[in-house]
Amino acid sequence: MISNKTIEIVKSTAPILAERGVEITSYFYKSLFEAHPELLNIFNHANQKQGRQQTALANTVYAAATYIDQLEVLLPAVKQIAHKHRSLNVKKEHYPIVGEFLLKAIKDVLGDAATPDIIEAWGEAYAVIAQVFIDVEEEMYNKAKNEAWEEFKAFKVVKKEQESSVITSFYLEASDGKPVPNFQAGQYITIRLSIPGEEYLLNRQYSLSDSPGKQTLRISVKRETGENIDQNGKVSNYLHDSVNVGDEVEITAPAGDFVLDGSANSPLYLISGGVGITPMLSMLKTVGDNQPNRMVTFIQAANDGYVQAFEHEVSETVQSMPNAKKYVVLQQPTVSDREENKFDFEGYLDLQKLEQLVKEKDATFYVCGPAPFMGSVIENLQRLGVKSENINYEFFGPAIDLKQYQEA
Repeated sequence: MISNKTIEIVKSTAPILAERGVEITSYFYKSLFEAHPELLNIFNHANQKQGRQQTALANTVYAAATYIDQLEVLLPAVKQIAHKHRSLNVKKEHYPIVGEFLLKAIKDVLGDAATPDIIEAWGEAYAVIAQVFIDVEEEMYNKAKNEAWEEFKAFKVVKKEQESSVITSFYLEASDGKPVPNFQAGQYITIRLSIPGEEYLLNRQYSLSDSPGKQTLRISVKRETGENIDQNGKVSNYLHDSVNVGDEVEITAPAGDFVLDGSANSPLYLISGGVGITPMLSMLKTVGDNQPNRMVTFIQAANDGYVQAFEHEVSETVQSMPNAKKYVVLQQPTVSDREENKFDFEGYLDLQKLEQLVKEKDATFYVCGPAPFMGSVIENLQRLGVKSENINYEFFGPAIDLKQYQEA
């Protein structure tokens, strides 16, 4: 239990955290990694460089300050983060280290404003919040141990297939010959690689892009490229260029709570942008296997036909379902896209297009893609009268505030 005094002090610091949260978390990560560089074997370095991890932690700390007296409000967010922690193999022994450097960051950044009472209150609050995470994650670790495996396990690439000009699929089998675990459509795995020239192990999380019940696990990876070679995604490019059939990688058991509700029978909309198609395709194929008569509308947005992935796989699945439809939205269709009639709409998936496509406002919606895409789609669905509780969405990476991508 948290004392009333601590609750009062922590809640009073919420405005400060709203204003200076990213400054505090940026200092925190810098200090943490200087003292414990071994933790760089766990964290996604790209998210660190882009500032997404710092922003996500700042949002979490601010939420903790705001709801310190109603921690049950935070449970959905806690579970989502806990899935990522379990998948990355974050353990309970890491929490005291994080707490030490988070308190240090608050003290050093705020200076005299961080009075002994404030630091003491946050120390008490952190201990309680950390224990919530530890308890939730322990349950997840036990579930993974019983249903799959603990920590990382070696898998062999048995097939590598190009899906578009930027997306390649990798089919994985357990190196020990054991069957792959069951999973829920929409979940992901963490892949861990030792890349020549890199000091630390690199971890990335990729959605499983096929339905469960197969002999392999499939991930479909987009080659991430920047304006110069230093901005290229290290893991995605290494997978594309250097990992081939017969090679081994290490992965953790499937995780994640952005999952298809297989017990529902309501009309279903699966809306994806770019590589966000990967969990959507898993959901589509799972519905095709288990609920072939369910009403499904599959909407795929991409820049053009070259980068559009899984065209034939989506078409075959939809054609096998009597009440399923698919629509392709290409932002900049090529000449061949036009000649082959490869799309239904041109431009962005905007309000006008969604108004034509969304016929059932009380349906269940799943959305995945780049943050600006999701922000726009979710806002427009709400404008059309879709309730927020009917809209499910997934971030690739740390969760951020979608409001920055929505109109005021």
